[in-house]
Amino acid sequence: MIQNNCRLVGLTGGISTGKSTVSKIIMEKGYTVIDADKIAREVVEFNKPAYLQIVEEFGDGILLYDKTIDRKALGKIIFSSKEDRERLNNITHSYIFEAIKLKINQLCFNRTIIFLDIPLLFEQYELWAKYNIIFDEIWLVYLDKDTQIERLMKRDGILKEEALNKIESQMDINYKKTKSSNIIDNSGDIEYLKEQIDKLLKGLI
Repeated sequence: MIQNNCRLVGLTGGISTGKSTVSKIIMEKGYTVIDADKIAREVVEFNKPAYLQIVEEFGDGILLYDKTIDRKALGKIIFSSKEDRERLNNITHSYIFEAIKLKINQLCFNRTIIFLDIPLLFEQYELWAKYNIIFDEIWLVYLDKDTQIERLMKRDGILKEEALNKIESQMDINYKKTKSSNIIDNSGDIEYLKEQIDKLLKGLI
């Protein structure tokens, strides 16, 4: 679907599949990439409306010495309780999605293609539709599970069991594969990765 005369491409993947590397390559080629995680951090900065609501809801115990939100402390709370996670989402989602929507609309005035880097695109798919953020295509950065485990262990310096737990806490990447417009196989070297990205970019023009 065309939004303000530009095409919107969702870029997603699983943990340690290399989505950030793909995003960087796309930007180096001159394309605009909106980082959904960055916007999610910005909306909860000190004294912003979402920040004030979170502090009111969860208390001063989630703050660092400089009064900014301690993401680790808040993370421990929400990942141990579905109810608390929903409380946080109820506060932040409207701010995050409206900020992303505003960014898209601003950029669409002088861009023909915009990428949106979203780790949990499929996990939150209904929300994107709710806020009328519609993707023309979705690109998935893919790795087979064994390679994903190996790279995560190396990246985070963790044992196999912990890496497996982290991967299995996310939606199955093979399910995401069936729902994506295009698959970027990141099992090879950087040149192989760039070749695939170049081919996909040519297909967008």
